[in-house]
Amino acid sequence: MTRILISGLINIETTLRVDGFPVEYAPVRYPFFGVNSTVSGVGYNIAKALTTLGDTVRLVSIIGEDAAGTLARQALAADGISGEFVIPGMVHTAQSVILYDPEGRRQIHVDLKEVQGQVYPDALFERAAQGCDLAVLCNINYSRPFLRRARERGMTVATDVHAISDLDDSYNREFMAAADILFMSDERLPCPPEERARRAMSRYGAEIVVIGLGAAGALLAVRSDNSVERIPAVRTRHVVSTIGAGDALFSCFIHFYHKIRDPYEAIRKAMVFAAHKIGKSGAAEGFLTEPELDRLCQGTRTRR
Repeated sequence: MTRILISGLINIETTLRVDGFPVEYAPVRYPFFGVNSTVSGVGYNIAKALTTLGDTVRLVSIIGEDAAGTLARQALAADGISGEFVIPGMVHTAQSVILYDPEGRRQIHVDLKEVQGQVYPDALFERAAQGCDLAVLCNINYSRPFLRRARERGMTVATDVHAISDLDDSYNREFMAAADILFMSDERLPCPPEERARRAMSRYGAEIVVIGLGAAGALLAVRSDNSVERIPAVRTRHVVSTIGAGDALFSCFIHFYHKIRDPYEAIRKAMVFAAHKIGKSGAAEGFLTEPELDRLCQGTRTRR
């Protein structure tokens, strides 16, 4: 069983179904069963997805000493994720509000509260890292010191810098430089994704670069094969919201790549995993177990 360290955000996520974008003004709306609040955040989403796939995770995170923090603790326990390394270091837990329309498009509003000014205890990180050979370090500020420590330990480092336009982006540069496996989105790219992947590999040391292409699928670049290829999207069920699709793709790729060391098979399984996930409205909902995913992958191949 793979043991994976994850450092990333936990927040309370409220999703709101809207009729379309832009949102037309009305003094009051009644979207019955269209408002939901759950525990989410990139760190939590990845931890829950990997746990569902069968991995043992150690989630390093910081929450608030408030009612939202209590909800986060309850969700960790319910989802079988250890809260040993989740500390109540803030007054308020981060929150997000996400609007999504009938086409599955989403608009995300994130209130990080005071999390970007927090420092995670070194000794607690060292305890969490013991026995882990893979570190998923999300691009939240308190993850920065872990980039060097993980590499000093010989751990594989994976990160997702999401939507960025510049490879010299001052906030994300340190994360990109440390990554063995680097994910990003195409939403703000100033050039074709093939060009961005090649430049990222030339600029930094990542062995694998994946760029999410939304409804068009994903692009996979593998340094050892000098390979850059597009992987088409699949459709497994009706799309409710695309929130969390990138986290699902990232998580599933990490799981299978670490298990079988085949990036091409890992990305194809991840495409199916993410396609199924977006049949739910919440970012931390809709994950498959590995046996369920294998059956769905087989069915997807058959339909093709």
